[in-house]
Amino acid sequence: MDSSRAIGFFDSGLGGLSVLASAARRLPHERFIYLGDSANAPYGTKSDSEVLALSSRAVEQLAARGIKALVIACNTATGAAVESLRAHYHFPIIGLEPALKLAADRYQEGLILVMATPLTLQSAKYQLLYEQYGRNAVSLPCPGLMDFVEREELSSPRLDSYLKEMFAPYRGSRLAAVVLGCTHYLFIREAIGKQLPPATPLIDSNEGVTRHLVRRLEENCLLAPEGQAGSIELFSTGDAEKTRQLQRMFRLAQQLP
Repeated sequence: MDSSRAIGFFDSGLGGLSVLASAARRLPHERFIYLGDSANAPYGTKSDSEVLALSSRAVEQLAARGIKALVIACNTATGAAVESLRAHYHFPIIGLEPALKLAADRYQEGLILVMATPLTLQSAKYQLLYEQYGRNAVSLPCPGLMDFVEREELSSPRLDSYLKEMFAPYRGSRLAAVVLGCTHYLFIREAIGKQLPPATPLIDSNEGVTRHLVRRLEENCLLAPEGQAGSIELFSTGDAEKTRQLQRMFRLAQQLP
């Protein structure tokens, strides 16, 4: 396969831009194509079969562009569709899962909260992960939380009220860490942190996914040719405003830690 081809990224909307920004920093010579399925967001409250169908349709569009690898930059889509997509396509496919293993390895004492969409937490992939590493963890479904990000409501009294109510049962608990199990949540990590005890670690998957992508490219001799000019193309299944929104939010994603 031609190593000068682009790497495809796919998410239900805006959240995966945080993963793309991480990969682009690490791989400045690569070409990236990002598809945000904003016309069908959110995925987190849909059925497995609906998410599989939507994911398959989105990846078909990226595959038609001749991509050399794919990152499913969405925990929900990974849980519902990654195995089916890997069986269908021959290029490397990297998925996401909540960084529970990383949190459990780092913090053996105290409670680990795993924030994610309901569908992510119900997936067989996550259930297996929880069985292995969830001894001190609580799964915390967050229906509607990603919608705040999709409408660019990253700081507001309404968001603060949502988060305050969600964390209320755990006030007074000894929190070891909170896992951000949806890529959208990285855009509101400041708002999340405000509702937690000071210095509570917020753990995400982006660095691990980027390392895995680099490793798979190296294994398959697919790293971009030396001297290739990197590029990033963003497009949406929504209207023109949704594409402009992707561009705005990607600029913000580039500033995330």
